[in-house]
Amino acid sequence: MAPAKPSPAAKPTQTSKAASAAKPSPAAKPSKRVSTALINALSSGVVPRVGVEQIAVGREKELRVMVQDLDNVAAGGAAFRFVVGRYGAGKSFTLQLIRNQALEKGFVVADADITPERRLAGSNGASLLTYRELMKNLSTKSRPEGGALTMILERWIAGIQTQVAQESGLKPNDNGFDDRVETKIREVVKDVADLVNGFEFANVIIAYWSGYRHDDDARKEAALRWLRGEFSTRTEARNALGVRVIIDDESWYDYIKLFARFISDIGYKGLLVILDEAVHLYKISVSVARQHNYDKLLAMFNDAMQGRVAHLYTLIGGTPQFLEDPRRGLYSDPAWQRRTVKSRLLKAGVQDVSGPAIRLEPLTQEEILQLLERLSEIHAAHYNTKPVLSQAELKDFLQVIINRLGADALLTPGEIVRDLMSILNILQQNPKLTLGQVLQDGSFQATRSLTATEPEEESQFAEFTV
Repeated sequence: MAPAKPSPAAKPTQTSKAASAAKPSPAAKPSKRVSTALINALSSGVVPRVGVEQIAVGREKELRVMVQDLDNVAAGGAAFRFVVGRYGAGKSFTLQLIRNQALEKGFVVADADITPERRLAGSNGASLLTYRELMKNLSTKSRPEGGALTMILERWIAGIQTQVAQESGLKPNDNGFDDRVETKIREVVKDVADLVNGFEFANVIIAYWSGYRHDDDARKEAALRWLRGEFSTRTEARNALGVRVIIDDESWYDYIKLFARFISDIGYKGLLVILDEAVHLYKISVSVARQHNYDKLLAMFNDAMQGRVAHLYTLIGGTPQFLEDPRRGLYSDPAWQRRTVKSRLLKAGVQDVSGPAIRLEPLTQEEILQLLERLSEIHAAHYNTKPVLSQAELKDFLQVIINRLGADALLTPGEIVRDLMSILNILQQNPKLTLGQVLQDGSFQATRSLTATEPEEESQFAEFTV
């Protein structure tokens, strides 16, 4: 009999369920914790970790296809996609939104930003740092803030103990109880032992159980250190755990695949890996090093597309430049260009989200206005006041932004949201000020003010600068 499993969210059985899940429905009023996180993050120009569904507008097509990916991965498949958008277009926001949906569905999620120090391929620990960041940010529905590795192992072992007690009638202190638990644990890890580097991975899991069984905190911590990639030498790992290998720059992705298989065996739907800010791979100045990173990405992509990995979904966030630059981007590699180039049959203005690269189109003015209205309502609810801006004033504010940028196509939610949050905070703290006065003062310079006596339907702003 299979070991006791956690209880992730129920798996959708129809396509309609996946479609409905892709369109978040914001709650009537967020909690104070969520509204605080939203206001603080958005005012600082960063993507919040919680509450993103409260302000999600548009992106239904993109989310629908990614939710379907999650269902396929939960059924034993694999998926790999790029989410491509220029700075401020909502790329990181979209990734955060699908992250939260994956947690709700019972996935384990690991996310990290690529940086000049963290890469996918490299020496001197450059790619190992990426693995360590992923494991540090390992999250589940009950531990969404990260650091869930210990909880995953402890909850799994506790579930097996409960199952053994129910099946055998034995109690934890009875003779033979721990032996039965160990037998079931070995049944699970046997499934990964035959994979590349799976034998050592299985031995480390057994070592953690041994420390758990004998209240040996040092052994448990050594197993966790190994799983987090924190051993620097094989000798150190052999002395602590009796294993002869460690996770390093060359092997880190093999262990991601092992971990995906392991967590699916113990009851989770799969592993979602999110790697954002891939533009830093594009910025690698040494062409050989850059190509090694692109080759690593290609190996990860091929594993998913060719069915060589199970229960693993990889999402890469990057800019159009990272993808399409013919000199330094992925398009500089013919193999990548062939896999990600837009179809020649795709007409202008028509979006295709079925390919490996999901390109985020600009939000419409209507969608941006809807976003501004939601933000205004959340801000007011947080401070227990009425919204400081009317719908007409929000429209005027949006028109100012459009005039500043000069074209609707240049609108990005990130820029607009940051400006709006600044104005909402100023008006909330200075109730005697009007929107027109704020726009005329400080960093905002408008050629015409919006006054209380001016008819709202005639209120227009000319160009202004920031």
